[in-house]
Amino acid sequence: MVEQKKETVGSAAYRLLQQEPDDTDAIELEREMHKEYEQNIFACIERHKNTLFGDFYVVVITKKEPLMKNVLRQYYCARQSCPTPDYDQTVYRYNRFHESIDFLWVIPSRETCFFLKNNALTIVPEQRDLCNFVLDFEDGTLMKLAKRLNNEE
Repeated sequence: MVEQKKETVGSAAYRLLQQEPDDTDAIELEREMHKEYEQNIFACIERHKNTLFGDFYVVVITKKEPLMKNVLRQYYCARQSCPTPDYDQTVYRYNRFHESIDFLWVIPSRETCFFLKNNALTIVPEQRDLCNFVLDFEDGTLMKLAKRLNNEE
């Protein structure tokens, strides 16, 4: 039996950087990136159901690899308290009683936030919700929400 060698992330990223950019539809790219996203959210909840009590939060942090600019990684973690809003962050609240997941916010990269904030009046309708999260992040609305959910003043 011949063993098939898997391509490493680094070699795939380098190969893709060498290719001519194509006009891939942004929506298709987004679908591809999030194929396993939902499964990872549910897996994170299952992993932490027995270690956290009551309702808890699932935080998805997106990081760009410093040496491979076209590689994004997502880290899924759970915590008892609502996190402080930050760049490259998506937050969900797991309601244990109803066994439901509530989407709280998504904040893109700093550069994307800057772009959306400065072009808020001219963005396409598909980006309006994201822009609203950015504006709520910038004006402190999301911080107030996090504090309220944590019973802080």
